[in-house]
Amino acid sequence: VIFRWWKISLRSEYRSTKPGEAKEIHEDFLENLHLQGQTALIFGTRILNYVINLCEGKFDFLERLSDNLLLNIISYLDLEDIARLSQTSHRFAKLCMSDKLWEQIVQSTCHTITPDVRALAEDMGWRQLFFTNKLQLQRQLRKRKQKYGNLREKQP
Repeated sequence: VIFRWWKISLRSEYRSTKPGEAKEIHEDFLENLHLQGQTALIFGTRILNYVINLCEGKFDFLERLSDNLLLNIISYLDLEDIARLSQTSHRFAKLCMSDKLWEQIVQSTCHTITPDVRALAEDMGWRQLFFTNKLQLQRQLRKRKQKYGNLREKQP
């Protein structure tokens, strides 16, 4: 762990001050409460806990993956697992509720998606579309066609 700091001051006597640095191997950082306190003071307890976990060899590889890759992985999970995953962190809650994920799920479960269904999904959201039963979906498609059909007739 390398901890660097700079003194920033308008006073002329500090202008030539060089940056400070503390280097600790992982085991020593875990025992150095002063350096841990400085880390928490400057970066917060979340970052301190993250650094401590790294020093203890606890890596969260999922946190390092991009959102697009995680969305691709999540799209293969069962619905119950997606619901459970959404409760583990704010990031996973956001991903599990995202329209991108539910669009992927709808595309993988439906053979064809008509332009009307796609437009309806853009209006109501892909997740809502996925959980809408077929009769309700047909009714909403008819309403949408009537609504936009009436609007087209009124335009000059």
